[in-house]
Amino acid sequence: MRMLTKSFPLILVAALFLPVANSQAAKDAAPKPPDSPSKVLLDSWNDVGRKLIAMAEDFPEDKYDFKPNPVQRSFAEQLLHAAGGNYYFINPAKGVKPPSGDPKRADYATKAAVVAFVKKSYADGAELIKSKGDGGLGDLYVDPFAKQQARFSDGAWGFVEHSGEHYGQLVVYYRVAGLVPPESRPKK
Repeated sequence: MRMLTKSFPLILVAALFLPVANSQAAKDAAPKPPDSPSKVLLDSWNDVGRKLIAMAEDFPEDKYDFKPNPVQRSFAEQLLHAAGGNYYFINPAKGVKPPSGDPKRADYATKAAVVAFVKKSYADGAELIKSKGDGGLGDLYVDPFAKQQARFSDGAWGFVEHSGEHYGQLVVYYRVAGLVPPESRPKK
């Protein structure tokens, strides 16, 4: 007991010092290197695609033609526009003619058809980004809107942003319809 009493201050100091020493060692460790540019692009593409796919799968089918007001696109038309827009990048980057307009709702009459199209669009873009890798990010293609050459990475980032803008609009559709978007729900 006497030994414990004499050692207690030393044990206390060691117990207090140990976490400080461990945190200092963590601070001194070399930081992890950044991900490659193509991985960052692919991760962003996949993340916004994941969010739109989750919405497409989650939104009730009986509300797929819901519009916050009559002049706006329906929920399904927003999804088709965002996913279909990707082919204005994917097709020209592959040397294929871009689409001539938005996919028609009548051609994707069911929720399952819309979900499948959204999934395919983001999978096709992800496959293309992977195939380019870091070395292909500077490859040129003809932007069908600007009618000029553009870098592959610039086109991909532009459509990540486009998808993000439509994601934001669809969040509003959820809220106006009295629903909570998947990303806003508590995690289980």
